[in-house]
Amino acid sequence: MRVAVAADHAGLPLKGPILDWLEAHGHEGVDYGVDSTEPVDYPDVIAPAARAVAVGECELGIVLGGSGTGEQIVANKVRGIRCVEATEPVTARLGREHNDANVLAMGARIVGIAVAVACVEAFVEGRFEGGRHTQRIEKIRQLETQQAREALGPA
Repeated sequence: MRVAVAADHAGLPLKGPILDWLEAHGHEGVDYGVDSTEPVDYPDVIAPAARAVAVGECELGIVLGGSGTGEQIVANKVRGIRCVEATEPVTARLGREHNDANVLAMGARIVGIAVAVACVEAFVEGRFEGGRHTQRIEKIRQLETQQAREALGPA
């Protein structure tokens, strides 16, 4: 599975171990940056990774920052993205199982490497359960479509 991985300067400590875990488990981590602790504006790094998932270049995404919150917000601005922010594996797994989440956000100032890797494992190995959750995901898609139409204005 191809997984987009992006980190701003604050999320950088988690990026290497996550890429290593992905490779060790037969996945391809596609690195969207950064490679330096020089401060960057996280939307510039996170949006390209989220777009890669949205258009199908990658099946999943992992976005990393200081807290993970801004990264989650940015990813969720990309149409077709359902990004879950997790600080422990249960939330990461449930994001996949119940919300069909396709991007995981975490913060290096919140979780350590071991917890982050456990979240990645739960997220990557999780599967959407469908069933009663399918109707909810369809309602999210309808909201996205409605907002896109409203943004375009009257026909």
